[in-house]
Amino acid sequence: MDSFGKRYLMVLGSIVTAVILYIVLSGDERVYQINALLADDADLRDYPYTFRVFRIEEGIAIMGSPRSAEVPAMRFLRTAFPELSRTAVDDPSMFAAQQVLAEKQGHAMRLVESQSDVTAVRWEIDERWFNEKGVFLHY
Repeated sequence: MDSFGKRYLMVLGSIVTAVILYIVLSGDERVYQINALLADDADLRDYPYTFRVFRIEEGIAIMGSPRSAEVPAMRFLRTAFPELSRTAVDDPSMFAAQQVLAEKQGHAMRLVESQSDVTAVRWEIDERWFNEKGVFLHY
């Protein structure tokens, strides 16, 4: 191999190594660990929304939520549970689904807050979840 080929391979190898190191080192291992804890929880495992931590900022876990002041629970429930898509807001099954959502979200929050390095949870609307379901939020 000529000297140009050797230099080219060395530079290419350095770039590939740098990219791999960036990917490995930029990921927050603690976020992965907490998300694995949430994913393994029997009470959350089969729920149609996967509660997860987006990031941790100074001890505050920023978690995804399928509802917010701008995106009511009904929007999530009608997306996650197609059988509720035409159900009235005041229907007992809608109330029951809201209660289950609140219980699941509270359980996820308690699991995350039980971690010694987490002091609080802050919720952030999970637009990606809605987008993956073909729902694009406008607020």
